[in-house]
Amino acid sequence: MAESVRPARPEDVDELPDRLLTIPNLLSVIRLAGVPVFLWLLLVPRADGWALAILVFSGVSDWADGKIARRFNQMSRFGAVLDPAADRLYTLATIVAFVVRDIVPWWIAAILVGRDLMVGLCIWVLGRNGFAPPEVTYVGKAATFNLMYAMPLMLLAQGGSTAATLVRPVAYAFAVWGGALFLWSGLLYLVQTRAALRSAPAARPL
Repeated sequence: MAESVRPARPEDVDELPDRLLTIPNLLSVIRLAGVPVFLWLLLVPRADGWALAILVFSGVSDWADGKIARRFNQMSRFGAVLDPAADRLYTLATIVAFVVRDIVPWWIAAILVGRDLMVGLCIWVLGRNGFAPPEVTYVGKAATFNLMYAMPLMLLAQGGSTAATLVRPVAYAFAVWGGALFLWSGLLYLVQTRAALRSAPAARPL
């Protein structure tokens, strides 16, 4: 496994500038504001086309704010928190809507949400012991990639049209791979957290 199992110390995060007014932060705020609209479109009028447009915008803006932040040195502590929060909320909103609309069974949603709760608990425990959150692994990035494709494709796969029939096996392939990698990345968080906590006594000065 190429990724380090030992999270970085929080000084690395604190070195980021404490600023709010940046283009990446603005994109993240807009993306975050679209979450309730996205959920409403899926559940009330079931306007899947408009919901899909918001989801595509979310993916494009997520890519753009990261590129802009690195290219123009606009990284910030606020953005480091806001950006993954927006991604998690879109994922959660999609899972809730898919369960309500019987696109995915509730037990799959429960497993995915449980994984996120476990990761949140790991991050809290690490913070309590003086560690920053673990770095994102290649497995986690691959899981996000697959799920970001799976969600819009599963929307396109609804109905009995020829396009839906053609898209459906691709959509579920992305969903299965993304879900499996999502759970695997959660297990890696546990490994990283355990390794960090075991190293904590040796890492701290006497």
